[in-house]
Amino acid sequence: MLLIPSLHLTRRCALACGLAALLAACGTPADAPAMRLGQAESLQLRSWVPNGLRAQMQLMPVSGGQPTGRYWGAKISNSSLQEALEESLRDTGLYAPRPAEARYELRVSLIQLDQPMVAVLDAKVAVTLSYTVIESRGGRTVYERKLRTLHTTEFGSAMLDPNERMRMASEAAIRSNLNTLLRELLELKWPE
Repeated sequence: MLLIPSLHLTRRCALACGLAALLAACGTPADAPAMRLGQAESLQLRSWVPNGLRAQMQLMPVSGGQPTGRYWGAKISNSSLQEALEESLRDTGLYAPRPAEARYELRVSLIQLDQPMVAVLDAKVAVTLSYTVIESRGGRTVYERKLRTLHTTEFGSAMLDPNERMRMASEAAIRSNLNTLLRELLELKWPE
């Protein structure tokens, strides 16, 4: 016996596939909590913070981010990057509770975000951030560096949504970048 699918069932399948395609095409912006350091990383770094840097860092407004498009992409906005940085600094014990009394200013700019146009399989993202630490009173530059980090999110992490894979890869690349920054800062000599 030969089974022929009904026209009604075929239309339903086509409609379901169309809706799935529309949902997969929605832009997925990077999420600040997913970009900040994890609790274990923060606690580990917190134990290494020298006294001269503890609660002495003021974060200036972040620049270079972009809002995510409504229909496609996974960008990093200034506000979400600012929040991720601020929370990471706070969790590691660097953030100054009173910014006016901070010894140092941290200036951050998102220089480059390399993403594929469409993450057909794995999503490989590279991010470059520029960091500058300046003495608040003297204006002397204490630290200046551009850091580039990469992260790949595999196809199986979000099979139906390439934007979701790009978002996850972007967040992980930022998290890795922040981790590298904080480790480098903690290795420097800081006056008491």
